[in-house]
Amino acid sequence: MKMFTAPKLKVGDTIGIFCASHIYTDKWYARDLWTLERLGFKVKVGKNARLDTYGYAASSEERAADINALVADDEVKMLLFGGGAGAAEVLPFIDFENIRKHPKLFSSYSDGTSILNTIYAQTGLVTYYGQGPGEFAELRQYDWEQFKFHFMGDGIGQFFGDSKWKTLRGGKCSGTLIGGYTSVFAMLQGSKYFRYDDNRKYLLFLEDHEKLQRPAAVATCMAYIEQSAFMDKVVGLIFGHYATEVPEVLFGVLTRFAERHNIPAVYTDDFGHGFRHAILPIGMNATLDANAHTLVFEGVAE
Repeated sequence: MKMFTAPKLKVGDTIGIFCASHIYTDKWYARDLWTLERLGFKVKVGKNARLDTYGYAASSEERAADINALVADDEVKMLLFGGGAGAAEVLPFIDFENIRKHPKLFSSYSDGTSILNTIYAQTGLVTYYGQGPGEFAELRQYDWEQFKFHFMGDGIGQFFGDSKWKTLRGGKCSGTLIGGYTSVFAMLQGSKYFRYDDNRKYLLFLEDHEKLQRPAAVATCMAYIEQSAFMDKVVGLIFGHYATEVPEVLFGVLTRFAERHNIPAVYTDDFGHGFRHAILPIGMNATLDANAHTLVFEGVAE
């Protein structure tokens, strides 16, 4: 399958917003839309985003209809969506051929892991993990610089961080970036909508947070990942923000994971559910130096 990227964003372009994992409310999204418009973008919200068909979101078909309509809309250049729960219900109804014909920038994180990874797996389109609409409610300079680098610049070159990295296991590796929120990525293993290339090596990135899962639950998710056939293709691990004070037990989980598979691994506060929201492109080649604490984006995986 050929890997490819969507056209970059320009000031004046339209950003589409849909809700795969929650119900849209004007009060909740008011600040997000205000900021995006102040930055020079137009915003279009999916027509079903406000529906509460299931009680926690619109129906699977309704949510997917918003995705498919925004993708087919030539005015929309980017699809931005947030987290919550239930995004995996949408996967059977996404028109992947539509996405191949009308490639758009897709960005989300957390529960968006399922949609981002399956779009990449099914179409070859690079998707972006790290930011949803909520990051624009109180937009931080670091997040905005990340947005511009990946969506308005070429997104190639050295990752620029805003925190001190920790080496969990030293070494250097290169591979195709893939990953997301730990539990959702673990559950994707075995899904018919997620697939990987047996001839490719993958640089795995994961993140979790103390308000969502204890270290033991993170360890369970990591175990499911490493017990899957996909793990044979993993050459390195980047783990994102978990807490202000990370418990040593979590570092133990991550270090043992790296040591069992003889791969370099680092911990960083630069992406995840914390205050910093760096962006990692799913499907792009990158090189990690766990000793030097560097990550270099090298372009679309061939």
